[in-house]
Amino acid sequence: MTNSSTNGAEDDGETNFGFRRVPKSEHAGLVSSVFESVADRYDLMNDLMSGGLHRLWKQALIDWINPRPGMRLVDVAGGTGDVTFRFLEHVDISSNDTAATLATICDPNGAMLKVAQTKALDKGYVRGINFVEAPAEEIPLETHSADVCTISFGLRNVTDRASGLAEMHRVLDFGGHFFCLEFSPAVVPLLAPLYETYSNRILPWLGEHVAGDREAYEYLVESIRRFPDPEALTEEMAVAGFSNIQHRVMSGGIVAIHSGWRL
Repeated sequence: MTNSSTNGAEDDGETNFGFRRVPKSEHAGLVSSVFESVADRYDLMNDLMSGGLHRLWKQALIDWINPRPGMRLVDVAGGTGDVTFRFLEHVDISSNDTAATLATICDPNGAMLKVAQTKALDKGYVRGINFVEAPAEEIPLETHSADVCTISFGLRNVTDRASGLAEMHRVLDFGGHFFCLEFSPAVVPLLAPLYETYSNRILPWLGEHVAGDREAYEYLVESIRRFPDPEALTEEMAVAGFSNIQHRVMSGGIVAIHSGWRL
């Protein structure tokens, strides 16, 4: 079933913030406040609430990307840098004599980027990586400046999804590859009751007792429910200009990797 309640399909000056309708002008600030409150414990919460599965999902994304020397990555809503650092593990920055930027983490939240910058230093990345504080709808990079553009568990937080998808299409070079790793509302029926109980009870409890913010993880659950199913997102990607679109579902439909090309 297609979920028609998408934040990219309506133009009434409002969008979804979880189950609430809010003015688009307020949405980015509300989302930012959520991530500012949990930035320091974001990675820990990912491990706890997914049972470590998020690592397998991100590795599946990297395997599909198949990073190669010289490949340029733009990681939109890159947060604390998990996907970017996995990408860089496959690219030999030390042999990059020009010291060109091979990976850019673009995220609208400064607190999340600070965590990513600290992790980069801890991992010894002093060049080859750039940090940009900006929303998906306004990526301050040149057209055709990336070979791969990713957004992982972030598209559902974008205020204007249609604009965000179009902008990610813009920054890709011809033949560039777009990937979206995201939770999906299309969970298989056998898992649905258990997943529903876990989402509504356990995730908010973890948010309250580990991250210190129950409302942030209530929003997380609600934002997943309001996100379009894979078929609907395929249509939105096509409108944004992507071609050869496909997706792979994992963990019983809990998450999906969406792929599209800029031809």
